[in-house]
Amino acid sequence: MSHVLTLNAGSSSLKFAVYQRQPLQLICKGQIENLAGPDSKNPTLFHSRSDDGSTLAKSEIASQNHHSALQYLLEWLGKQEKGLQPSVVAHRIVHGGSRYGAPVLLNDDVRAYLTSLIPLAPLHQPHGLSGIQCIAALLPDVPQIACFDTAFHNGQPELQQRYALPEQYFAQGIRRYGFHGLSYQYIAEQLPAILGKQADGRVIVAHLGNGASACALRNRHSVASTMGFTALDGLMMGSRCGTIDPGVLLYLQQSLGLNINELSALLYQQSGLLGVSGISHDMRSLTASELPAAKLAVELFCLYAARGIASLCVASGGIDALVFTAGIGEHNAAVRAGICQQISWLGIELAPAGNAQHAQCISLPGNKVSVWVIPTDEEVVLAQAAIRYC
Repeated sequence: MSHVLTLNAGSSSLKFAVYQRQPLQLICKGQIENLAGPDSKNPTLFHSRSDDGSTLAKSEIASQNHHSALQYLLEWLGKQEKGLQPSVVAHRIVHGGSRYGAPVLLNDDVRAYLTSLIPLAPLHQPHGLSGIQCIAALLPDVPQIACFDTAFHNGQPELQQRYALPEQYFAQGIRRYGFHGLSYQYIAEQLPAILGKQADGRVIVAHLGNGASACALRNRHSVASTMGFTALDGLMMGSRCGTIDPGVLLYLQQSLGLNINELSALLYQQSGLLGVSGISHDMRSLTASELPAAKLAVELFCLYAARGIASLCVASGGIDALVFTAGIGEHNAAVRAGICQQISWLGIELAPAGNAQHAQCISLPGNKVSVWVIPTDEEVVLAQAAIRYC
């Protein structure tokens, strides 16, 4: 039996899922955490669970980088009943640039182009490419598919892709790309079964996690997104600031003397929830804290999200439904309430009990704008692409 392996490689983690290919069915999924090298004080952890959520394996392992982690994973898969060796591997790659609006079979030319996009997604692109390189070494005869977080937004109107810069820069690829596309694609595919006729209306989806963005859908297609050229733009995030006056960046360089590396670290790793609170990038820790700085960070996160959602109504022509997804969106009732309170003038009113219980529909019956909590599943989108393209 052939299997599909999906991989989402981060700087210190590796998420995976294994699917039976025909018919497509999840067998197991999990993650390897704390891939921080030999100097890390935290042990590397391997955790896998079955399709029903029960634990298959949970242990400390010796892996310290993507190569050794993938080697351990492949060996573990081979030891499972009937063997779970993959016949195709699908990778989440954050940036596909202007060239790729759909998944693509990887080869040297594709990899070279994706490598050239590292400056546009420095927190993500190198690690996704590392996973590709490792699989090529460990499973040289197994085809690999790249699936892009930018692809879902590729069909946006050109007006929504433009910056107010001279034409030559747009021609060179400086445009609004949008991200979290695999998540938005999954949500768009689920909408008809959940929203009915409203699914093809004016739906705004808020993907709120350590990375956060919002996307306006019409007829279940992306018409605008809060993220732009890079994954820094738009909403406030775990350690990224979101939208900021570019004059601030000029001031930081020219008057305060920050060099490009210091500025990059500030924007990508030291801002957002972490920077404002001075405590943590984790929303769970901040909402549980009584410290004023934690409260400020949460309130600012909600404000940025509310502004972003409201701004997307321009592109969508209004709003019929609001969907929350991803880690914070799915699990943090206080944040959902804080956001919706600030955009109640759009006709949004939450049902407090439903919101507290993380119900699927959390708006009051008969509300002008329905509000939903829909768990995302980027892995199944990767798996579907793998069997479609290979």
